[in-house]
Amino acid sequence: MLKSVLLSVFFITTLFAEVINQYPSQALIDSKIKIIDIRTFQEWKETGLLEGAIPLTFFDINGKYNIPLFMRTLHTYVKEGEKFALICHVGSRTAMLAEFLDTEYKMPVINLLGGMEHAKKVGLKFTPYVGRR
Repeated sequence: MLKSVLLSVFFITTLFAEVINQYPSQALIDSKIKIIDIRTFQEWKETGLLEGAIPLTFFDINGKYNIPLFMRTLHTYVKEGEKFALICHVGSRTAMLAEFLDTEYKMPVINLLGGMEHAKKVGLKFTPYVGRR
């Protein structure tokens, strides 16, 4: 009985989810949707950014995060109700964050599956990270 209830709750939750899971593509970049790169400073320096991506780390090098600070900064780039995409190294951090943003803030989020590794594999353009730490 409990298993049936949990499956029903899961099914109903997925019906109303705003998170869209898709792979990074040139078409997505060409659409000019805002892509928020939540990797760390060191990752940005090592590989650069996906063309047009906005660097805004979520987890620090120790795996810690500051939700109020992240949300304040995110809102300087993304308007309320605006759909945007999240990218990280392979998609695991963005999957967690996208689900959180959808659940807690009802934000329409695209989780970029496979992250920068997939983007590299399909030949998407990267630009050097020129920011400061």
